[in-house]
Amino acid sequence: MNFHPDRLVGGRPVLLRMAEDGVYRSQFVTGTSNGGLSAYRGGDRWRWESRIFGGAYDCAAADERPVYGALNYRHASIGGAPRFGSSYFRLAAHTLERATFCYPDSSTGPSAFGVATRFALIDLAEADALDALDGHIEAQIHGTLRLDRDVEALVLDPSYRGTAVDADARRLPCPVEWHPGYHLTVEHLRRHPDYRGQKYVDLGAELAANGSIDPRMIGEAASCGRYDPQDLKKVWHCLARFGAPPLARIEPSGLVATCCFPEAGSR
Repeated sequence: MNFHPDRLVGGRPVLLRMAEDGVYRSQFVTGTSNGGLSAYRGGDRWRWESRIFGGAYDCAAADERPVYGALNYRHASIGGAPRFGSSYFRLAAHTLERATFCYPDSSTGPSAFGVATRFALIDLAEADALDALDGHIEAQIHGTLRLDRDVEALVLDPSYRGTAVDADARRLPCPVEWHPGYHLTVEHLRRHPDYRGQKYVDLGAELAANGSIDPRMIGEAASCGRYDPQDLKKVWHCLARFGAPPLARIEPSGLVATCCFPEAGSR
């Protein structure tokens, strides 16, 4: 579940909320998002779920709805859906037994679906050769997702070492690991004004320190309240697209599920 580990939920750090709850909750419960806030009856997220699951969740309580992730079919050290955040939860293999999948993601009205034992989505994703932030295979995990039982590790960006995020992560009932890290120089960022727009290149340059930007800097900007979260999301897209570490892979063990937090984020 790729997400931003330094964001707030109900005014409190997201990792502390998770440590207290012991479970991973959907956008229908938290009301937070890295993208559109549409998890309410009649909203986009509600309609997408109704379509995909034939109305099975239309009358379900908020905490009974599926949570969203991505299949890390590339076995990337930065997770299966970096679009949604710099860090991620890597799920235990047994969660595949109650996972469904679609490609492209549910916001696009997909017609290709699968389960772990009947799965043909990887060929579709690889054939499309979409932008690095768009080619994820969405996973929906059904039933309660417990951090002590269903999560192998929380994998953080190294920009959070020694910070409050690091300390909060140690309170979770799962191991903490680190991936190689995102880093983007302002010089490199300025080469790509057409990716999300010049406005976001300029904002990224404003947030940078010592000529470069990393996830922690964007998180600090989000917490100060002076910037539009949607603008910061676009800056993150630039960092994720052009500042990702050289392709580093984790060892595959069949289908590898990582949650990507579209409930902490939607398109």
